[in-house]
Amino acid sequence: MANILSARVLCRCAYILLTILITDAKSNVVFQPSYLVTSGPRLSAFLLGNTSGISLTLSSLSLSNPSEDLTQWVLTQELVGKTTVRVQLNLNRSLLLCGNNNDTDCCPEPLCVLETLHVSACLGNTPQASLLIQARIYAQVFPTEPVSDNKTVIPNQVYRPLGSCPCDLTVGACDVRCCCDKDCSPEALKLFQGQCLSGPFGGEISPVPDYLCIAQSAENAPDWFPFLCVISLPENNPFLGLFYEGDTITPKPRPSFQRPVLSAPLPTHIYQQGDPIFTISDHYFTIPQNSLVGQCVDNAPVAFLKNFQAQCVTRLLSCPTGPPLQTTPTELRVQVRDGQGGVVTVDVTDKMAVDLRPFVASPVAEDGILLCENVTLALDYKFFWKGNGLTNITLTRILGNVLSASVGLTARYSVAFLNGDALAQPNSGNPGYQVGRPVIGGIVDTLENGTVIQRTPVNLWKPVSSGLCASEGKIVIFGENSTAGCLLPVSLQNLTQCSLLSQNVASLQRALSTATHIARNGDPDVLNLTDWLNISFVELNSNQPVGGGIGICSGIPSHRHIHVRSIVTEVVGGLPQREIQAVEVSDHVSTWKFECGGGDPCLEPTGIQTFPVTSSITFTDISINTGPPKTRFQINFTEYDCDRNDVCWPQLAFPLTRYYTGESYSLSLAKGLILVFFFITASILGTPWKQIRQAWRSASL
Repeated sequence: MANILSARVLCRCAYILLTILITDAKSNVVFQPSYLVTSGPRLSAFLLGNTSGISLTLSSLSLSNPSEDLTQWVLTQELVGKTTVRVQLNLNRSLLLCGNNNDTDCCPEPLCVLETLHVSACLGNTPQASLLIQARIYAQVFPTEPVSDNKTVIPNQVYRPLGSCPCDLTVGACDVRCCCDKDCSPEALKLFQGQCLSGPFGGEISPVPDYLCIAQSAENAPDWFPFLCVISLPENNPFLGLFYEGDTITPKPRPSFQRPVLSAPLPTHIYQQGDPIFTISDHYFTIPQNSLVGQCVDNAPVAFLKNFQAQCVTRLLSCPTGPPLQTTPTELRVQVRDGQGGVVTVDVTDKMAVDLRPFVASPVAEDGILLCENVTLALDYKFFWKGNGLTNITLTRILGNVLSASVGLTARYSVAFLNGDALAQPNSGNPGYQVGRPVIGGIVDTLENGTVIQRTPVNLWKPVSSGLCASEGKIVIFGENSTAGCLLPVSLQNLTQCSLLSQNVASLQRALSTATHIARNGDPDVLNLTDWLNISFVELNSNQPVGGGIGICSGIPSHRHIHVRSIVTEVVGGLPQREIQAVEVSDHVSTWKFECGGGDPCLEPTGIQTFPVTSSITFTDISINTGPPKTRFQINFTEYDCDRNDVCWPQLAFPLTRYYTGESYSLSLAKGLILVFFFITASILGTPWKQIRQAWRSASL
């Protein structure tokens, strides 16, 4: 029977894939994304294109559930635009783990749902687009006692220390060398059982007293210790904590008849944030920097973990002969102390500047002016650090040939400290994207042992000082809508070949960003294709005419727009974790017309005119909040909202309820009744009741 089901499912999958390949060229609609992996009971996708008359069907491809009628998901659709339909799937079953009761609507195993779904968009009986979904959902386990997100129970420090395991830094994960972490399995503890963190940070809140016999080993025990030590249980400990009554405990030297053991000498230079970096000859490691008054200092020391960018303008009257404008690789390969007792050498890479406009104000040739070769235009340092030391230093030196005219030469210097090693690539969040981090793009690279995604940035146009297009683009930042452009010089002769001009501009737009995939999260795995999304490119209409007359070309793809749709999946440490759901890239055409002064026709084919080339990006958040809207009272009177304020007046009597666990219920009730008694007594003996009694006596007399 299992073989028959497997054959049916394989035939069904083959039919679906064949249908997708056949109808892909004819389809006017497309799912974005076309493949989803979900671990929750709700998911959504978008159907883009001409959706009129499109019907959706849902089927299951699992071995145990190969029928359309037996699926446990509910399919809904919502029209959110003229050409956009939001498709939502909701799991129509409970995710509670089965207990001792006889309830049938529960999960018998921790892995509750393991199913492959197929959503088809059909026009009549003809399939137009398909969406494949892999669902892997685990059962939910809820606490037995009521909890609140805005309440923290702080125990009495005399009986129970606050933070019994300070090295437990990651929620729901095992921290390496933290042996008191409850999230560590016994198998994980065996990996670092002999390297556990010691002291209060490692969970030893109550250290063993020095006078106990088990506190001293044979290596560090004094000669007289075995005769005077105390045998007692470790639980009988008078230690009240390092911060009890604000005292600081300092160890006292004890007499011994043994020879003292000399410890190994510490490194001479241990770097901390802000400390200057030293070379192997104990001199400061210096780079030209801007001073407080705006001038440049050629020999300014570099501080540890302090990034900076500097620009130094020099009036170039003759060719430079020494640093910092004339340097050699040997001078730049400096040996630097790494802060751990070792030495790292600066790795130098040379590049030639093609465009001198960012560095030279007026590169115009004149008679009698010499050409200065290999002038150092920029020095870009990257310091890779770990802990209190350096692991590697790389330097990119940009050279250029500059005319020795009386012009301003702008040399650029930068220092960036990166955590890790030289091969590590920084992420944009963990696990989801963080606003302000770069968007991670990728290119598929097929190797012998599998498919790997090579990271590549997603760029927008970046102009130089004269407004022309730079060779390097501006990196796209997640969550920041941006529009950038530059000027492209075009001659009148180029406007006579409109098709070739349109192809060249389209090639420039494609070369700006070569990424074909986008990372879903901020820390993608280059070996896992499910962490990446295919970028959907909207093709232009090839039948549109590109000519328009003398000096006029229409249909030029001068603008490229990137649309990113993201969703907030969870909140970790108060920070929302965003995941990209779909990316669409589209080109927009415009008409370029060569114009001359006075409106006269231009007859000179070598005439040059600049035209704008632009690019933009838009981020759209997909809202999943289905709760009721807030009332006017909740919006205006926020001081009564317990989730926003530390003082919660609606819960003034919270200590008298069963949810209060700071002390026993009987003790809190007794204290509450005593407070009520004092309040009634003060009210009776107070001034208002005294005035009432005096008025009563006056009326009776």
